[in-house]
Amino acid sequence: MAANQIRTYQNAVAIVTGGASGIGRALAFELAARGAEIVLADLQIEMASDVAAQIRTAGGKANAVEVDVTDYAAMERLVQDTAESRGRLDYMFNNAGIVFGGAMNDLNITQWNQVIDVNFRGVVNGTQAVCPLMKKQGFGHIVNTASMAGLMPNPLNVPYAATKHAVVGLSNSLRVEAAHLGIRVSAICPGLIRTPILEGGKYGGMNMNIPVEKLRDLWEELKPIAPDVFAKKALNAVAKNKAIIIVPSLWKAIWWINRLSPALGRAVASSRYAKMRKEFNL
Repeated sequence: MAANQIRTYQNAVAIVTGGASGIGRALAFELAARGAEIVLADLQIEMASDVAAQIRTAGGKANAVEVDVTDYAAMERLVQDTAESRGRLDYMFNNAGIVFGGAMNDLNITQWNQVIDVNFRGVVNGTQAVCPLMKKQGFGHIVNTASMAGLMPNPLNVPYAATKHAVVGLSNSLRVEAAHLGIRVSAICPGLIRTPILEGGKYGGMNMNIPVEKLRDLWEELKPIAPDVFAKKALNAVAKNKAIIIVPSLWKAIWWINRLSPALGRAVASSRYAKMRKEFNL
């Protein structure tokens, strides 16, 4: 393969932000299994280092770097150091994310700013840092983790939904703008995946008076899938350069409902929200 072509995925180089756990961890393991070299970028450096060590033990290539995605200078250094040390950068997975769940009246502006900074500004920083390099290379794929919450109404999760809608908008627009430069852009929109973010994760939280057991039961109703299953399906779609990647595929029906009839999509969301309010006395 020519040096100025993207590699799928054998001998490719990929950065995965938020690679210490959840979707990022699963993507890193699957990328490594397919022959890519991974740089796991995360604030949780001990966890990220452990993931990298597990990948190396399994015969893959990976290392961990402590990075705050909200710090543009740090993201720029990450991209430059990776490309200089490895000679290329095929994939930038802007995956780091947090959530503060709860009704708008129970949130505060600090929580809003944290969600915006990680979920959207983190994607902006990663994208802006990598675009000049990929333009110079003449190839590269930016893969932004959005969510089904970026394609439909998501009451009790308004900050998260707002940032994920923004990620989808960024990805769709940049995909058109950057295509002639050889830069691919995709937005991954997971349905429900069994990860720590379902309960807020380390840096988020759930501002709802719902017992953890009840919250887990609520998620189970929506049949979350395992992260490793998600990663396999998502990377297959990335390899095909899909613009919007929805996994599990059953969530595509919900996407189509919201595309064809936004009013119906809001009605479905409203019905589920009313059920939650009644069941949990919200």
